[in-house]
Amino acid sequence: MTGYCTTTISYLLVITALSWRVDVTAFVPTITKPLKFGSAVRKTSFLSMSNNAVNDEVEALKAKAAKLREEANVASQALGKEISAKPITTSSFASSKKLSQADITSALATINFEQNTAEEQSKELDDLVKKGSLSLWKASSGSLRTFPVSLEYMSSRSGGLLTGETLGVTADGSNISLDDIKDATIAVTLGASVLAIAALKFLPENVGATLCYFIALVPIGFIAIGSTAPGLITGGLSKLKGTSDTAETKTRRICVHEAGHFLCGYLCGLPLKSYTIDEATGFPSVEFHPSSVSTTSAELTKEEIAALSVVALSGSVAEVLTFGQACGGEGDLMELDRLLRRSEEFIGAQKQQDLTRWGALTAYNLIKSNMSKYEKLIESFELKKSVAECIASIEACD
Repeated sequence: MTGYCTTTISYLLVITALSWRVDVTAFVPTITKPLKFGSAVRKTSFLSMSNNAVNDEVEALKAKAAKLREEANVASQALGKEISAKPITTSSFASSKKLSQADITSALATINFEQNTAEEQSKELDDLVKKGSLSLWKASSGSLRTFPVSLEYMSSRSGGLLTGETLGVTADGSNISLDDIKDATIAVTLGASVLAIAALKFLPENVGATLCYFIALVPIGFIAIGSTAPGLITGGLSKLKGTSDTAETKTRRICVHEAGHFLCGYLCGLPLKSYTIDEATGFPSVEFHPSSVSTTSAELTKEEIAALSVVALSGSVAEVLTFGQACGGEGDLMELDRLLRRSEEFIGAQKQQDLTRWGALTAYNLIKSNMSKYEKLIESFELKKSVAECIASIEACD
């Protein structure tokens, strides 16, 4: 009995051991070769895991972008606007093909610069920009940001070219300054007073009294001429000082001065008010509307004041760049002073000086960065070309 039990137990142990071996070998594979860390199997497994992670991240970003786009559309619709989902392609932009001077002149032929209002002129030029016919109109209007400018800063940023003396707005200059005009006014007044007293003293009573009245009108006439046509006063003073230009230099100076006005006015987006041949000089003279709105009573915005400051000083700056000295900007400064009084914001004396110096420096930068166009424009003025031809000469210039 004991032997039978022993045999039975031994048999059961063998059966159990065999069953355990089968179970172990079934679930633990036999490895015939050791795995290498650089094997293709490991690389493939790692790359597939990385790609899956990247794909998951891309899908998450796409979902987030779609959600943000949907929120933006909802917000824009609430504001009464609509965001276009159309993708931007290169065909969405206007052609940048450079037109010839003749083509540009032809495109400008539809604009009547002599009779069109400021609004009409601005709109037509804007349309030509959208069509790709023009590229320089208002090219600098968006970058006009005024800031205080000292005389030292203006001089240093222009390489010493722009100073109070070279611009003709301070004393001790090599040409006619505002102080020269003041001295001349005092001299005329004192001289007229002495002559009037002498007439009363040494001439017969009726004759002396009559002559005294006429002499009293001389200072008044001098001031009137200085206010309306300061060039006549400065021209006379230049001859007295021996600093007047020769006929050829004077002609060149006029064209340089007006070309500076024209170029900066066009770049700043000021519509043209008049372009006529000056009877006194025989060459074109340019004048701009102070605003794109045709009215003489509306207040001027700070953007318009900034553009006017640049254009007012551009003639004198052009003279400095060409001749080293300006002598024809007194009238421009007086006109700028009148326009500053129309500003919607109060402009005190210090800010006026800052605007004047900033305008001079900005005009200098505009002309210097467009020097080849500026030279072409001078040639057009010397040849007395039309407004359309002047614009075409700078638009077609490389």
